[in-house]
Amino acid sequence: MKPLSDTNHPLVQLTARKLTSGVTEPRVKLARIFYYVRDEIRFGFPPEGDFVTASQTIKRGYGQCNTKGTLFLALCRAVGIPARLHFSRISKEIQHGFFVGIFYALMPKEVTHSWLEVKVDGHWIAIDNYINDLVLHKAAVLALKQSGWTTGFSVSRKEGEPSAELELSGKQFSQMGAVVYDDGTCDEPADFFSGPYYLNRPGIIKRALYRLYLPLVNRRVRLLRQTTQPEKMHNVSSGTRA
Repeated sequence: MKPLSDTNHPLVQLTARKLTSGVTEPRVKLARIFYYVRDEIRFGFPPEGDFVTASQTIKRGYGQCNTKGTLFLALCRAVGIPARLHFSRISKEIQHGFFVGIFYALMPKEVTHSWLEVKVDGHWIAIDNYINDLVLHKAAVLALKQSGWTTGFSVSRKEGEPSAELELSGKQFSQMGAVVYDDGTCDEPADFFSGPYYLNRPGIIKRALYRLYLPLVNRRVRLLRQTTQPEKMHNVSSGTRA
């Protein structure tokens, strides 16, 4: 399988240079990449599932945990920041509210999930706060509170209040509360996806149903995101970051 983290792709290289232009401090480079992946690449489900290259995600402008992680990995490496992906199994509850009814019932109990680890000051730090764009994150946290769930809408409150901020202490996360099993780290996502521990391999029928249902899922994501639009407009008009 060809690498998905196509660091040397011209678009990945150009994006990395633009994001870190004039910056030499690794932490500042990391922050610029983080906010780009979090907000400029909105949360959404691509039709190919996890098999999307970093450059394709840039072109599309949306992705989920595994595809946004692939992009984050590629951009970090493009500017010399050591990075790797950490794979796990996560409860399907994490997508409760986006997948509903029979389609939620048909989902496997656990799916393959990943987050990024970066090496900062000699230590590997886990980050998953880039998975949901900030507008969606705010709406999802509110929706969880209103529903009474601890996990759903792509966030989890099982281990404390989920965060969408860059957290280099490794203490605040967005989805980690829904992780149920650790599959370890991997330098190239395509290698993990071709291995025995990768779970997201639906059969022909389920794959066809997934592609058929996907527009409705992404529509639910967009509708939830829109619930914070009045707040977003207020923040913009007052000069603060939305």
